[in-house]
Amino acid sequence: MTVLIDNKSGTPIYDQIYSQIKSQIISGSLGEDEMLPSIRSLAKDLRISFITTKRAYEELEKEGFIYTVPGKGCYVARKNTQLLQEEHLKQIEEHMEQIIRLAAACNLSREDILEMMKSELEDMA
Repeated sequence: MTVLIDNKSGTPIYDQIYSQIKSQIISGSLGEDEMLPSIRSLAKDLRISFITTKRAYEELEKEGFIYTVPGKGCYVARKNTQLLQEEHLKQIEEHMEQIIRLAAACNLSREDILEMMKSELEDMA
């Protein structure tokens, strides 16, 4: 598992950890039931507070991406296909919002955007 912290980023450190681990779980880089580094170990490796790492793990567990076995550690949860689908839909919506903002900045019409999307979809087929 790889986690890189960007101290220059405006994103809180716990959120950077959370996002990177979540991304690795969704992509399959971290497999089901794979053990994660302990909270203390990850905090030490990243040279950050134990509390910061703990918060990231708590968020991941709250959303169902990891589970904790008392006295054993934290593990990647079994993939909930409904949860993954919801996460992907959320990402699509975020990208679409970006597209709309960029299109507005370029004065593109709704028809222009739809035409571009149709073209991209045709290229995928």
